[in-house]
Amino acid sequence: MTKAHTEYLTFNTRKRKEMIHITDQVEAIVRRSGIRDGLCFVSPMHITAAVYVNDHESGLIEDISTWLEQLAPENPAYRHHQTGEDNGDAHLKALLLHHETTLPVTDGHLDLGTWQRIFYAEFDGQRPKRLIVKVLGIA
Repeated sequence: MTKAHTEYLTFNTRKRKEMIHITDQVEAIVRRSGIRDGLCFVSPMHITAAVYVNDHESGLIEDISTWLEQLAPENPAYRHHQTGEDNGDAHLKALLLHHETTLPVTDGHLDLGTWQRIFYAEFDGQRPKRLIVKVLGIA
């Protein structure tokens, strides 16, 4: 029987920019869904955040942050700032990573590679932000 299960996670980061490891939380949602075979869709519900899959290694996480800052630095010259906003770089950083990811579910669990882990990347935080996890498949 085909089934869909939806849950939301809320983040309120201490810093404006943070990378949060969420694999365990997403895996728990997959287990609660009861879906044995299907797909898990993970997406932030904000345009200044991203979701990505990569290695959970502190040096790499710092490298990703440095790379993003080089490509989309905090800069008051963004045209977006002429609207009264100050988060132009956050929009660009989110575009450079991914707005969502879709992951396989096999035998009731995320079917990730050896080093694959899921991260929520926040670029304009310090306020509540939601992320949707939708699991679709066969129960």
